[in-house]
Amino acid sequence: MVAAILPAIVAGSAIAQSGADFFKGKTVSYIVPTDAGGGYDTNGRLVAEFMQKHLPGSTFVVRNMPGAGHIIGAAYIYAAKPDGLTIGTFNTGLIYTQLAGVVGGRFDLANMDYIGKLASDPRAIIVSKKSGITSFEQLMTHEPRVRFASSGGGTASTAETQMLISSLNLPIDLVTGYEGNDALLALRRGEVTGTLGARSSMEPFVKEGHGVMIAQIGGSQTDIPQLASLVDDNEAGARVTALVASQGNLSRMTAGPKGIPADRLEALREAYQAAVTDPEFLARANSMDLPIDPQVGPAVGEAVVKALDQTPEMIEFLKATLKMD
Repeated sequence: MVAAILPAIVAGSAIAQSGADFFKGKTVSYIVPTDAGGGYDTNGRLVAEFMQKHLPGSTFVVRNMPGAGHIIGAAYIYAAKPDGLTIGTFNTGLIYTQLAGVVGGRFDLANMDYIGKLASDPRAIIVSKKSGITSFEQLMTHEPRVRFASSGGGTASTAETQMLISSLNLPIDLVTGYEGNDALLALRRGEVTGTLGARSSMEPFVKEGHGVMIAQIGGSQTDIPQLASLVDDNEAGARVTALVASQGNLSRMTAGPKGIPADRLEALREAYQAAVTDPEFLARANSMDLPIDPQVGPAVGEAVVKALDQTPEMIEFLKATLKMD
C-alpha cells in the first residue's frame, strides 16, 4: 500500500510545483469591477497582495474596471485567455441578472474556474438616522414613498432591493448609480433615506451614529430582526428573502475563465488558501472590520451552479422584476 501511495504523493507535489513555477516572473491581473474605494476594491486589493506573497516570483496588479453593475469586469474575466494570468472578483448579484437574462450572453457564471470566496456576509437594510424610521414595519407603511440608493444595474444591492420592493410592495423608489461608499454618503447628505447591502459595509456607518439597521437577511446575528421572521406571511416575500439569504454565503468570490490548466489553477487555489489564512492577512482584515469566512476550490463553483438552479416561477419573477431598459 505504501509503495502504491508514495508515487501518487510525489506526482501530486510535482504538479502543484510545476503550476507555481509558471507564475515566476509573470504578472497576474486581478480585476475589480468597481472604482477604487469601497468594499470590493478593499477586499480585492488585500487578496491580491497576499496571493502575490504566497506565489513566489509573481506580481499581482489590481485593475479597476467599473461599469454596468460588475458586468463589464465579469465579462472581461470570462473572456480572458485561460492561462491563469487574469482572475478577479465580482458581485453575486450577477447570479440574479444571469437568471433574468440581463447579461445578454456575455458570460456564464456556471462556466468559470473558481478559486475561492472570502466571506459570508449577510445583507442588512439601513436607513438614515435623520429619517426617523426605526423599524422595518414602519418602513413598510411609510408615507410618502422613500428613496433607496443602490449601485449599478447588475449588482446584488440593486437586484435584491428591486426584488424586495416588488414582492413586498414596499413604498420605495430605487435610485441607482451609487458606487462604492457613495450610497452611505448620499444617506448623510439626505439625498436618499436608505439602502441595502452587506452588513459589514454598513456597520461602521451605524457605529458612527449616522444610520439604523432595521432588518437583516441571512447570517446568525440576533441584534437586529431577521427579515424572514417579518415576512413569513407573504409567500413571495419569503421566497425572495430565502434566495437573498443564500447569496450571503458567497461573498467576495475570486474566479478566472474556464480552462485554466489544472496545475496553474491548483497553484492559484493554494496561494489563495495561504493568503486568507495568513495571520497578517487576518489581522489586516480585522483592523478594517472585514468579515472572513473563506472557502477554497471547486465547492465555490458548485454553490454558484446551485444558486443558478431556480424554479421556472422564480426565473419568471426575476425577469419581470429586473427588467431593464
